[in-house]
Amino acid sequence: MTIHIGAEKGDIAETVLLPGDPYRAKWAAEKFLSDTRLVNQTRGMLGFTGTWKGNPVTIQGSGMGMPSLSIYVNELIRDFGARTLIRIGSCGGMQDDVGVRDIILAMTSTTLGSPSRGIFRELNFAPCADWGLLHAAAKAAERHETKVHVGGIYSSDVFYDERPDLNEQMVRHGILGVEMEAAELYTLAARHKCRALAVLTVSDHLLTGAALPAEERERSFGEMVEIALEAAFA
Repeated sequence: MTIHIGAEKGDIAETVLLPGDPYRAKWAAEKFLSDTRLVNQTRGMLGFTGTWKGNPVTIQGSGMGMPSLSIYVNELIRDFGARTLIRIGSCGGMQDDVGVRDIILAMTSTTLGSPSRGIFRELNFAPCADWGLLHAAAKAAERHETKVHVGGIYSSDVFYDERPDLNEQMVRHGILGVEMEAAELYTLAARHKCRALAVLTVSDHLLTGAALPAEERERSFGEMVEIALEAAFA
């Protein structure tokens, strides 16, 4: 067990799905895993381990933002041996052809700053997804007949953004969507030679103002979880 994860050795699988919301972790574990058991509830950040088609999987809440995710991913890799880490979360669309309910597979993630920024100093490190996971997730999305976009996203370090000029440049340069965690996940995975991917459901749109109705979120998020699981064990 660690400061932030109350699990014992052997409680955490090598494959970990990372929703930001701990209650989404609970929902996904109950819906998609078999033989599910609670392995962490420290600080209310719920984690569950079970099996998917016979494969051990942990679904662990990571909190909101890169600093929170960095805590959990560091401990999952360093202390519990996680090797494949897939963020499953929502994002805001930033291109006209990206619609609400679409899936974004983040090939790269741009950011202004992250917990790892101090390591690189003047270097602009370009964090990216694991190619094998990315390719497998794209194939899985095709099987589900889900509209999928593959490309760069923006990991913001603020939720209430007051930089419309920055958003304009993101749109201009083809950034597909915005969320708050993937850049640090990809950086940590590179550092520790792990596999990482962000599979994101577009829940709202920065340009059009469209938003996914609450009653449709579960169905749309379910497709995201299935794609992530299929990619992990392709």
